[in-house]
Amino acid sequence: MSLPVSGLLSGFRTRFLPVLIGPPVLAFMPAITLGAFWLWGETALLLIALGLPLIFALGGAFSRGPAQTLIPRDSVTGFMLRDGFETVLEGVFEDTETSGLRSACFVLEIDDLRDLARHHGPGAVDLAMQRSGERMLSVLRDGDTVARLGDSRFAICLMPVRQLDLELCIQLAGRLQTALEEAVSLDATAFYLSCSVGFCLRGRAPGETGSDWLEAATAALNEAQQTGPSAIRAYSTEIRRRTRARHDLREDAARALENGQIQPWYQPQISTDTGKVTGFEALARWQHPAHGLIAPDRFLPVLQEAGLMERLGQTMLYGALTALKAWDCAGADVACVGVNFATQELRNPGLAERIRWELDRFDLSPDRLAIEVLETVVSDMPDEIVTRNIAALSAMGCRIDLDDFGTGHASIASIRRLAVSRIKIDHSFVMKADRDVEQQRLISAILTMAERLDLETLAEGVETVGEHALLAQLGCNHVQGFGIARPMPFDQTLDWIAAHEAKLADAPRIGRTAG
Repeated sequence: MSLPVSGLLSGFRTRFLPVLIGPPVLAFMPAITLGAFWLWGETALLLIALGLPLIFALGGAFSRGPAQTLIPRDSVTGFMLRDGFETVLEGVFEDTETSGLRSACFVLEIDDLRDLARHHGPGAVDLAMQRSGERMLSVLRDGDTVARLGDSRFAICLMPVRQLDLELCIQLAGRLQTALEEAVSLDATAFYLSCSVGFCLRGRAPGETGSDWLEAATAALNEAQQTGPSAIRAYSTEIRRRTRARHDLREDAARALENGQIQPWYQPQISTDTGKVTGFEALARWQHPAHGLIAPDRFLPVLQEAGLMERLGQTMLYGALTALKAWDCAGADVACVGVNFATQELRNPGLAERIRWELDRFDLSPDRLAIEVLETVVSDMPDEIVTRNIAALSAMGCRIDLDDFGTGHASIASIRRLAVSRIKIDHSFVMKADRDVEQQRLISAILTMAERLDLETLAEGVETVGEHALLAQLGCNHVQGFGIARPMPFDQTLDWIAAHEAKLADAPRIGRTAG
């Protein structure tokens, strides 16, 4: 039975070609050529010169081998992207499993890229990324792999070596930071960036895949970013525990938001002139069925990570407007309720219309709702949508409260442009103001500015009678804090209002008595 031509070629390629082009035959090729010439003359030389290339061509020796899959590259830095990096990482993960070689995975993030884009535009961002890529390569070895995972995030997989420990990785992270944080020149000006670094040694990687290894390095980066700019963190079992706890808390918080465990609680605001309630601020609280009351600084960041801040805002707005209607029905005199709006909500082009619709649905006038905006949102040069939303809400008749005033360096121009109606003095200025002369000067300066701009003022974080009395004396219009009342569920507010009004009625009046 004869074999087909393709079968003959295949057999030739697999059995004979490796022998013909292998090192032993190639080493003796000059001797074979001379021997053929000595025995058969020039005819033998001609046959060898023409025949060997033909044999190699038939055997596929000149082919380029298997087609190489093109790896997608970042157009700015030329680095591979996430998919290609994960493939390389998986290979290194498997190669170092039993070889005794060591490696590490680094994840780096440029901390200030958003500010750079806002002040200098996307061209500056591309330039910064190009420079960052060049500087990383100058620090690394030829065999190390670098990828761009996002707008401001890079990943590095070190080439496996015999010697690599925690100290060497920390030194490498420091050199990377030093290189990346050098000045970048743009149009005769220089700007500086900071860089956070997280890394995970292969020997400490959890799980059984390269993806688990990358996730561990990312968790270390998250830990570094929570510490502050230019921080370095190595992955450890403690970070693993905290990461798992945050993951569990994120899932619990998402469920709690849907099943109504996260609800607005209300903290009263009172007039320093009359002592009467002038409003409430709605504050998110999570009443966990097993763990009790969970602090906002624990669950708000995880809701933000999960992209659920807009959903929380909807819950808070609905609860606040429901509370206003209930206070009206009970005959309680509550002028307005303040609701905090996150930056994500303020960037929603449909925010103003949604709030208008909700107010109409509850049959409430817009002045009953105070939109609380962090001063940092105003001072960070808000984009056009944020500015337009705040202006539209103000034009609608809603009050605009500038929250945490004194922490974000908002300009007077931005305060006027956004039609702010009241500034809320941050609690850091209020703390111990009755005993600290410097604090008193700062508060007086803020109150004087507010008076000149015809703005109302409210001091947050009032905890003592002395602070309350000083603020009233200096001319602050409203106060709020634990010294007046802690945040409370809605069902406790009516009793508190009644008790507070009774206390005001029983207070002694100062004045001349009949003789």
